[in-house]
Amino acid sequence: MNRQPNAPKRDWVRVKPGERSSANAMNDKPEYDDQKLLTLLQSAKREVQGLRLIHLHMSLLKDKSQLDLISIKRAMQETADQSAYLQLFSLSNDDVIVLYKGIKFSLISEVCSKIEKLMLSRTTMLKRNPYGEDSLYSIMELSLNFVNVIRFIEGLARETGADAAKAETKPPITLEELGKIERAVQMFDLSPFMLNQPVVNITNGETNEFEYFELYIAIKALEERLSPNYDITANKWLFSYFTANLDNSVLKALNYGVDFLRGRRIGMNLNLSTIMSASFVKFDERLTADLRGNVILEINKADLVENIDTYKEVVDFASSKGYQICIDGLNDFWVTHMDLEYMACDYAKIFWNDEMDMMSDHEFEVFSEKIKAQSNCRFILARCGSVSGLMFAEKAGIQMVQGRIVDNILRKGVLVRDAIKSAKMMND
Repeated sequence: MNRQPNAPKRDWVRVKPGERSSANAMNDKPEYDDQKLLTLLQSAKREVQGLRLIHLHMSLLKDKSQLDLISIKRAMQETADQSAYLQLFSLSNDDVIVLYKGIKFSLISEVCSKIEKLMLSRTTMLKRNPYGEDSLYSIMELSLNFVNVIRFIEGLARETGADAAKAETKPPITLEELGKIERAVQMFDLSPFMLNQPVVNITNGETNEFEYFELYIAIKALEERLSPNYDITANKWLFSYFTANLDNSVLKALNYGVDFLRGRRIGMNLNLSTIMSASFVKFDERLTADLRGNVILEINKADLVENIDTYKEVVDFASSKGYQICIDGLNDFWVTHMDLEYMACDYAKIFWNDEMDMMSDHEFEVFSEKIKAQSNCRFILARCGSVSGLMFAEKAGIQMVQGRIVDNILRKGVLVRDAIKSAKMMND
């Protein structure tokens, strides 16, 4: 990107080959770059094409240190030589924004993962990031999220004590406690915690058409039974390890009989590592080609981003065997910037939240156009706890829904389509 004569000074972290920058060269009290970044974005709309953005959510850390910024700059310097452009901005809420171009996603993801592990080794995150993710970093295409980034920066000036009041939460699970749970699960009957929830197609006005049933473990119920004093999901690394082992226990249970797959389609929420494991191979060997066609492999978006190479292997494996793939855990932000056609998935599951109803007309138009543009991937709006989610799905062109409100409607023997019509009449 060419630098304009009157452009603001930029906080470059590029280093020449053979050089190393010193932490001592940094100011003890670095200036905040909110206005610098805002000015750059507002005056260079055409320049954002091809740029990607890393948002490090340092403000969400329970304990912060000025040394964090030094650690981040050092980590970014490792990739600076390989970039066509890389620039770092330190924001007034302690977040860090990095703009870059010309670096492989896998390399950037690896660097961000190292930063996250480093930070979370000494402290914890207080809540989810602004994009609804349980991650210390977000990576996105700047051109597709240009307005969102500007709105975020402008909002920093209006924030007043966002971290003042925190809800009481259970402590994160420890490695020792996780070991106890693992031993208990091996001798535990998981069947009472193994549930299924339907995904319903709302385009059929004559009957409730079930696309498939998601088979899942009720994690919170299992937590209350085996470890009521700890939060199993709080530490994402330990939780990922736990779910991988839990996947194996589920597959072992399913190996006792696969007749449940006859006549219905099942979605299985599995880790990528589990799908490529010997346990899944054993499960796969028990299935005929017809039964494999009834299985949808649900893969969480975070698992996909962190293990993109494994995901590619899973796509090849699923294609050769006849399985279908659903990318799970998306929100409206991810839908607008992820190339789902390239990801070769059959379904994409979006988690509903009330903030989606507050989109501007432009944001909703971009979102709904992305939904319509997908020719091979079909969308599901999940976690619908109210009819508002169902109405939003219909308005946005999302054909399938899932959630507690859907379960309640089905139990009442009502068509989901009719429930949406009734809600719209009341809304009018």
